Amino acid sequence: MSNKNSIAILGAGNMGGYIALGLSRSGMYQASSITLTRRNLSALEEYKAKGFQVSTDNLKAAQEADIVILGILPQQLDDVLAEISPVIDEKKHLIVSIISGVSSADIKKKLNKDIEVIRVMPNTAIAINQSMTCIAADQASKENVELVKNIFSTVGVALVIKEDLMPAATALCSSGIAFFLRTIRAATEAGVQMGFHAHEALEMASQTVKGAADLLIQLESHPEVQIDKVTSPKGCTIAGLNEMEHNGYSSALIKGITLAGQKAGNLLNQDK
Repeated sequence: MSNKNSIAILGAGNMGGYIALGLSRSGMYQASSITLTRRNLSALEEYKAKGFQVSTDNLKAAQEADIVILGILPQQLDDVLAEISPVIDEKKHLIVSIISGVSSADIKKKLNKDIEVIRVMPNTAIAINQSMTCIAADQASKENVELVKNIFSTVGVALVIKEDLMPAATALCSSGIAFFLRTIRAATEAGVQMGFHAHEALEMASQTVKGAADLLIQLESHPEVQIDKVTSPKGCTIAGLNEMEHNGYSSALIKGITLAGQKAGNLLNQDK
């Protein structure tokens, strides 16, 4: 479907590294066809040992790749795009951005090239091929959208959305990993308080959350349908749920996710 056989991940921090590992494990790309760049090469030693190409030279990495993935921080955008712009070829390259708060139009304008830019927001579960990845491609060709969707479908679930929803997707899916992990952490602490050892409580909470998610995904069910199945009149489950709601559980989660979405839409103008 495509002759885009090599990838450069510029600014390979945690997420960039996870993408590289996920794509390699999926078998769609060989480690040797993926180049990771970072100012400090010592931070990429583990990737080099696994067969990935590593470099401090963004210009060379971009020139030799077919797909350029931007994994840099928003405040690094201007310098990096100015650096690679001379070698970016509108006919050869596809730009994929995982930068929060930066639109595809921003990137095209800064490159000063009429090149296709596809925004992608995976989460850290990409490291185990379980990412929920959102793809925004309002101005890209169907072929390139399909290519990027296929790439990220090998490392989880990929969904194409409108670009104006990308900040919301960032909050729900990328930041969402942290929100749901905090929920598991809280449940673990409750288990310890009730008498379990920490490792037992963590295993129990983690598997319970995994099972709850799989119920919804595999049965294509709604949360309330499954909740109704474990609540009974005057039972412990409904008592616990109501106590959580009295203390603002759902409200706090909704407010936290929506605030993260607002912040995600304005990261280009903020210092991290």
